[in-house]
Amino acid sequence: MTSPFHDPLVVGPTDEMPERFFDRFMFNMHPVDDLAPTVILGYGVYPKRDVADGFVLVTTDAEQRAVLFSTEMSATDATGSGPMRFECSEPNEAWRLIVGPNDTGLEVDVIWRARTPYWLKSLEVATTSQETTSFDHLVQSGRYSGTITLDGIEQSVDGWYGQRDRSRGVRTMSGGQGLHIWFQAQFPDRSVGFLMVESRSGEQIMLEGAVMHEDGTLDDIVAVTHDLEFTDGLDLVSGRIVVKTEDGRTYDIGCDGSAGGGWMAAAGYGGHHGKPRGRDHSEYVVYPLDGSVSPRTVDSALTDRNCRFTWEGQEGRGIFEYALSRSSSYEYRPTSA
Repeated sequence: MTSPFHDPLVVGPTDEMPERFFDRFMFNMHPVDDLAPTVILGYGVYPKRDVADGFVLVTTDAEQRAVLFSTEMSATDATGSGPMRFECSEPNEAWRLIVGPNDTGLEVDVIWRARTPYWLKSLEVATTSQETTSFDHLVQSGRYSGTITLDGIEQSVDGWYGQRDRSRGVRTMSGGQGLHIWFQAQFPDRSVGFLMVESRSGEQIMLEGAVMHEDGTLDDIVAVTHDLEFTDGLDLVSGRIVVKTEDGRTYDIGCDGSAGGGWMAAAGYGGHHGKPRGRDHSEYVVYPLDGSVSPRTVDSALTDRNCRFTWEGQEGRGIFEYALSRSSSYEYRPTSA
């Protein structure tokens, strides 16, 4: 990385910008020793389409609530829209996130501050849809300070873990995918983070990421294998992820995904981001955690599950994002011995 990542969102279109260009962020937030509540916030701009949209998602012990909002980008002041406001107060180091009253019952006033360096890569991937993905992808682990208020009850989030994801460019990942994993395991002094995609035949078509240490070290991830258990509804139950790094380390990480929730269909994933919906559009949805909802029943199989992780006697928490193809031509196959 020869120069720092330009962290603030872009504020307007340029002549050379592709029509499908986007610039988005996503922040997750969760306790270091519990699985609920889990908060996921996202926001993105599509300058050529004059669209800005975002979402607020919270998962409790009993249910998942989400509000998806959209407006015309030209009607915003580049500091947010809907219930969300944000400020990149120190590029690549700190963001302030504010969520005002909304249908989820969640309000937020927090500062995310980096605890590790960021991992950044420019990706180009050809898909079976004959469209090319070309985007910058950044991930970085941090901790929060501030408060959230849920159903009128305020609580401190000081010290909570949070991974952020920044993507900018043109992204088309549909067509031919079998397994998608965005893995962010938070341990006290490091974060194990990667993005991996397999085809429906089991071929690995994308792998990028690193172990990000609090001491400033980045150790690139060079190989990932997996042995995971899913329900018939394609929901993660448990399993293990084995990560090998450039420095020769092996991380054999146990994963408990039984907490439930994190279904990103409610947050507009599955092709709904960036669609023009006029000004001040909003949608609200609640999913119960009673077994009636699964990745097979909702609009998109993409799931951001808050998981319990174990590695060499240490316990961690973090978001295990996954999606399995719902095509009858695909069957999950483990790759770990």
